[in-house]
Amino acid sequence: MESSGLPPQGGTLRIDKFLWFTRLARSRSYAQALAEEGHIRLNGRRIDRAHAPVRPGDLITLPHGASARVVRVSMLPARRGPAPEAQSCYEEIRVGD
Repeated sequence: MESSGLPPQGGTLRIDKFLWFTRLARSRSYAQALAEEGHIRLNGRRIDRAHAPVRPGDLITLPHGASARVVRVSMLPARRGPAPEAQSCYEEIRVGD
């Protein structure tokens, strides 16, 4: 049976690929560096590896300029598609200023 290229339902995706696919990081190597340098939190826990698994429902906190950006994963993307497709994979969480 051939694979459709879609992540399995209930599956996981590496955090570096998720950030790149959803256009939250400008390149996959930049996403890997953010993860390995400990700048990203997954469900409140600091991660230090680019292969940390991301699942629907997870909260990701990452640097965004001088502040932080928090997003909730709503679905796992199958590819790096256009911006509207990428934005449908997560929802922004407003953090009090």
